[in-house]
Amino acid sequence: MRNITYRDPNTVAIIQARMGSSRLPGKVLRDIGGQPMLYRVVVRARHAQTVGRVVVATTTDAEDDPVEAYCREHGFPVFRGDPFDVLDRYYQAAVTFHAETVVRLTADCPLLDPAEIDRTVRAFQEAGVDFAANRLPPPWKRTTPIGMDTEVVSMDALSRAWREAEAKYAREHVMPYLYEEPGRFKTMLVDHVPDWGDIRLTVDTPEDLDLIRRITTHFGNGNDFGMAEAVQYLQAHPELGEINAGVQHKTFRDVDNRG
Repeated sequence: MRNITYRDPNTVAIIQARMGSSRLPGKVLRDIGGQPMLYRVVVRARHAQTVGRVVVATTTDAEDDPVEAYCREHGFPVFRGDPFDVLDRYYQAAVTFHAETVVRLTADCPLLDPAEIDRTVRAFQEAGVDFAANRLPPPWKRTTPIGMDTEVVSMDALSRAWREAEAKYAREHVMPYLYEEPGRFKTMLVDHVPDWGDIRLTVDTPEDLDLIRRITTHFGNGNDFGMAEAVQYLQAHPELGEINAGVQHKTFRDVDNRG
């Protein structure tokens, strides 16, 4: 078992962020209750007790210049890397910021719960695995809402994936090489009770953004409400869930054909 260290500076949360979303361009800087979505994700990640540093990893494309500018204006550490080989971007960012443990987050999860990050990181630490996640794609069954996704990997395992992974989807989606072949790494799926896996709290479409804005408005536009509170609000108002009920979530084998 690893020694569990809180606020370990070598446990680095890396948030991937880019302006070029195919379904909602510029979404990472879209306003939600007076704050850009990226700001909300960074602030929430910083509240996790198990994370020592929070870094934004954007791309070298000129369209992502506003992401770097925003981060520098607000004092957020930022790294720029390959637009399509996101595994390389994560690896290079992790090396740059001296990570020993990497927590992968995405900038389209503005309701990300710091407690959920901590729950996943602590499970990873206690089990002594190479990789842990609070959700995995089918055929696994997710039990946390879409929008709370947290993946944790040791630097040794990430380095091996960076060296060995060849498939385009494995490079773009960062972690498939860690979990898709049983026995390749020691992995762990951190389930949640109760099962809230059918709830969508991410932002990938205009409908998603509409829902998240309504939830955030209900909670006074702050960042101090958690996953359970958001879920309970949706359960009390099922009509809200209809706003983005028709959105199909992308799979880990979907790739950006521009690369």
